[in-house]
Amino acid sequence: MDSPASDPSAPIVCRVTAWYFKRRAMMAAMFAFFGAYFLYDGSVGYPKEVEIAKKKEWFNSEFLATFDAAKKAGSLDLWIAEQKAKGMPTGTDGEPPKWVTYAAANGWKEEPHHYTEREIAEQFYFGYGCLAAALAVGVIVLLRKNTVLRGEADHFVTPNGLKVAFAEVFRVDKRKWDKQGLAYVWYKPGGEGREKKATIDDLMYAGADQVLTRLLGRFNGELIEKVAEPEPVAATSENTQETSLGEG
Repeated sequence: MDSPASDPSAPIVCRVTAWYFKRRAMMAAMFAFFGAYFLYDGSVGYPKEVEIAKKKEWFNSEFLATFDAAKKAGSLDLWIAEQKAKGMPTGTDGEPPKWVTYAAANGWKEEPHHYTEREIAEQFYFGYGCLAAALAVGVIVLLRKNTVLRGEADHFVTPNGLKVAFAEVFRVDKRKWDKQGLAYVWYKPGGEGREKKATIDDLMYAGADQVLTRLLGRFNGELIEKVAEPEPVAATSENTQETSLGEG
């Protein structure tokens, strides 16, 4: 079979690019990572911090109350001995123990957050949502794996199987072609009726640029391209001279 370059009527078969698969794999991995992260927080991270927050509340209320009671009763030495045996902080020089010391000894946050049940439940919603998104990306990749963009002598066929005759095309918008590899094609099936739009995606389908080139060479409709901004006009020597005189 002749190549499109040697035979302008030869079929152009554009298959899904490796770049597309790599990009979608990275997207699925990102969703899966965040899904696992949210589920971990909901099942382990948040409940653990809630327990630490409750421990701080107990420390600042009940535990310090026993210190005050022992000091008031004159039995502080006995209280200190008992608490040291339990591995609890006892303070120094008659001063009450501090939560920051107890938290540091156990590797806890100094200011743990007391998450609500709703905040914990939200982590599961986010987690399952991200995992569902990762699964959806995987399904989309599988569905598009064997799709092709096909260019023929007088028409092209979209990956969805729609036939677009070159003679039916009345507008091509390639303003996003240079940066995003996208060209939008407007056409009217049968040359009449309601207009439709098809997309030529060069990043997704290798060789899509050849299909676009063939289309542009065989239609007489409107071509929309990105217009380059005009360069600033350089100052002439006469303008420079007038400026200098004006400044004087």
